[in-house]
Amino acid sequence: MIRTLPLIFLLAVGCASVNAPPHPADPLWSALQPLCGKAFEGSLAEGTEPSDAAFGKERLVMHVRQCTPHEIRIPFHVGENRSRTWVLTRTPSGVTLKHDHRHEDGTEDRVSQYGGDTRPSAASRSLDFFADDFTAKLIPAAATNVWTVGVDAAGKTFTYGLRREAQGRRFRVTFDLTRPIPM
Repeated sequence: MIRTLPLIFLLAVGCASVNAPPHPADPLWSALQPLCGKAFEGSLAEGTEPSDAAFGKERLVMHVRQCTPHEIRIPFHVGENRSRTWVLTRTPSGVTLKHDHRHEDGTEDRVSQYGGDTRPSAASRSLDFFADDFTAKLIPAAATNVWTVGVDAAGKTFTYGLRREAQGRRFRVTFDLTRPIPM
């Protein structure tokens, strides 16, 4: 009897891990990992602010630059401006999105590290991030922001979007994942 207890314990632990629910980040992480080390050109798909039109005239490039099991860093270049990086970080219950803004010399911008967290949801290749308290204090107008990051089901398009419901604010850029560009 004593010899069978360790075997029963191992079987029970093994069965429990097989039945564990998927982490909400799993589908998005699986879609982004093969893109690591690649760059893609995109375009403005939607923009409701007057400044979005000028933004849309620039060359938009995302670089899936650093990928670990817990963090993915995606620098986002707008023309010659290389100040932005989207940082996705897995948490025990979801994912955090932060916007890391840097000056040309590498120092952090005053308006940086804003973003939010996913709310409990099913695992998906597209995740919504709701503005956190830090963001609300740093940028009061962004307190109701919801950002969306995702890869379509076919794996052909990456989308980054922002919506601010109360003001009717919309911003969305899409990237063609079928055509990597030189980094």
